[in-house]
Amino acid sequence: MRRELEPLAARFGMDWRLSRPDPGKRVAILVSRLDHCLLDLLWRFEQGELEGRPALVVSNHPELESAVAPFGIPFQHVPVTPATKPEAETELLELLGGSAELVVLARYMQILSGGFLEALGLPVINIHHSFLPAFAGSSPYRQALDRGVKIIGATSHYVTETLDDGPIIEQDVEHVTHRDDLDDLLRIGRDIERVVLARAVKWHLEDRVLVDGRRTVVFR
Repeated sequence: MRRELEPLAARFGMDWRLSRPDPGKRVAILVSRLDHCLLDLLWRFEQGELEGRPALVVSNHPELESAVAPFGIPFQHVPVTPATKPEAETELLELLGGSAELVVLARYMQILSGGFLEALGLPVINIHHSFLPAFAGSSPYRQALDRGVKIIGATSHYVTETLDDGPIIEQDVEHVTHRDDLDDLLRIGRDIERVVLARAVKWHLEDRVLVDGRRTVVFR
């Protein structure tokens, strides 16, 4: 197969590689206090729905250590404040270096610096709670409720230095109505985030995603 592909790739100036399924792919998960995406991913790994294995969970808060413990996965607490962010990123690099091939931000509520991403040298996948319209700042679902939105959604993308501007891997939405209160929107939003992030991680681990500049091509 390689012999057949090499002339074709040379003819069109293609970058290419062959990959095989690898149950040993190591995934590091970063999380803050919200546990819905984290626990969903850990469950899917345990059930064999996702290729690879979770190698490490890192959080800037200690509360989720007890939730991770039953899965038998190492948990590390790396606190972050504005004053200690450089030191925290250095510690993160030491923890992640050589221990993972993919980093997933499962509602990790910290912005990773460009220097950190460059030094890390690994793909990083994020999930956030917006499709259209997007509400920035605190209490996005309260803002959505106040605006009377008709859909809410989530987007999963690769992380770049520019906040929430990386190549999009997956998106989804759910319709909502005037009957839905804030608790309903939060519940629906969490469900969408879980599914969208899991799809993005699955497709990346199965080498179904090609990045083309600011876009992706996903072979579903």
